[in-house]
Amino acid sequence: MGFAIRNAKVFDGSGDAPRDGVDVAIEGGRIVDVGVSLAPFDGEDVDADGLALMPGIIDSHTHYDAQVTWDPDLLPSSSLGVTTTVIGNCGFTIAPCRSDDRELVMRNLTQVEGMSLDVLRQGVRWDFESFPAYLDMIESFGTRINVAAFIGHSALRTFVMGEAAVERAANDEELAAMNDIVREAMGAGAIGFATSTAPQHNGAGGLPMPSRLADDREMNMLMGAMASGDRGIFMLTKGERTDVPYLEALCATTNRPVMIAALLHNSTNPTGTFDELKQIADARARGRELWGQVSCCPLTMDFSIRSAYPFESLKAWSPAMKVEPSALSAMLADLNLREAVKAELATPAGVRLFNGEWDKLEVVEVANEDHAHIEGRTIADLAAEAGVHPLDWMLDFAISEELQTVFTAILLNSDQEAVGRMIRDPNASVALSDAGAHLTFFCDAGFGLHLMGHWARDLGVLSLADAIHELTAKPASIFRIPKRGLIRKGYFADLLLFDPEKVDRGPKRRVRDLPGGGPRLTTDGVGLHGVWVNGQMIAQSSGLVPGAVRPGKLLREFDA
Repeated sequence: MGFAIRNAKVFDGSGDAPRDGVDVAIEGGRIVDVGVSLAPFDGEDVDADGLALMPGIIDSHTHYDAQVTWDPDLLPSSSLGVTTTVIGNCGFTIAPCRSDDRELVMRNLTQVEGMSLDVLRQGVRWDFESFPAYLDMIESFGTRINVAAFIGHSALRTFVMGEAAVERAANDEELAAMNDIVREAMGAGAIGFATSTAPQHNGAGGLPMPSRLADDREMNMLMGAMASGDRGIFMLTKGERTDVPYLEALCATTNRPVMIAALLHNSTNPTGTFDELKQIADARARGRELWGQVSCCPLTMDFSIRSAYPFESLKAWSPAMKVEPSALSAMLADLNLREAVKAELATPAGVRLFNGEWDKLEVVEVANEDHAHIEGRTIADLAAEAGVHPLDWMLDFAISEELQTVFTAILLNSDQEAVGRMIRDPNASVALSDAGAHLTFFCDAGFGLHLMGHWARDLGVLSLADAIHELTAKPASIFRIPKRGLIRKGYFADLLLFDPEKVDRGPKRRVRDLPGGGPRLTTDGVGLHGVWVNGQMIAQSSGLVPGAVRPGKLLREFDA
């Protein structure tokens, strides 16, 4: 049964100017016609009444790998206009995984992605070991939105090497086994291969995530295995060793696109991101398809000292990640650790989350009501009043509250002019929502609505048509996702109906709907009137359509 969305202001995703009064006819999950005053259909039409209609948002950087096993709705993305999500970024996947390694994989995710171990233990369905079986499970379970999945490097190393994955580079036999698994995963429908060398990516016990132990030979071989079928995208969250020239060389050997994350502006190194974007531009001029993944959101993170993710890329902080919780306060009181952290923060670094900007770090929530008067104040001001170093003030105060104090930090992307330059850069791709991870730290799943509302409508940094192109046809092209990202005849009917005057993301709020009642931060969509996936409505102005609505597809076939 077909239907039409009528009288819409259509932004088709191409970046072209919108067309008013347009009808979009849908049948069998696809767009069958686009025009004015189309013939009636047998289904119930939707009167857009002049609202804007665009392709659904494609979120290319998420971490729903665990959540998808218990939450087919993939909240909150499905309520925020996202119709296609790419999981497995940074290589932090849960497949492949041997039954004996499940606890280790979950503990790694607890550390690197800010997830609750109790939530993971209660929520993850382990009806698989291999990557193909994982995809089959997702497909059989069904999802509200479309899902594409990377084969992830850290899970792959753990599967093949066990505990040695965080101790050394792979030997010849292990490389051969990993090579075969990557080829198998690509044959089963992986979108590509993802990894990380970022110093802030640490797993259980503060040890580096397994991918950080890989040497150049391993990187070359696994990217080659991915590219052996002449398709796939290589995604990497880079560290200092894997700079843009290194990644250009990898690209040259395989002729496959490379997505480089995470290019975030650092106010203490104001030219760094732009220098990297210039290197990417130069590489593209030489025929290498490199992209820099940027964010349109300030990286703002809530945290406690029990799980101080902003500090975990500091080498001096590593002892605090290795002690048992009961010994953490004593460790943080140690003057040697504090002096080492201060010294490291005083030294400029190329890749680091927190850079000693204490004026951008605040007390959000105190544990002791007697301290309520300092909520909302910066660590810089509080330390100045006390006449002590900001690190000492923060740690002493946290210890006095048994490490239950909640802080918030604006870590990166706080310079609005710089972020505006980044999101306009033709060599950049706007993404980095991290949806599905860091659930108690931040929620940027509404990044697309923020791009359209804040950056396009409110600031005029880019046109609404260009913002929509950045969220739809552009990622579909980069990630080789066929027949999505445009409102065109023959394309899948992934659509978003919205009010351009109101569209945005709402304020963050905390809910407790994870397995076992675990908390997470979420946000609501503003100005959304309807979301369709493969021609079926999944969300409306009041939120998700009730019931087990699962029209999403597991995407397995991609363009070359």
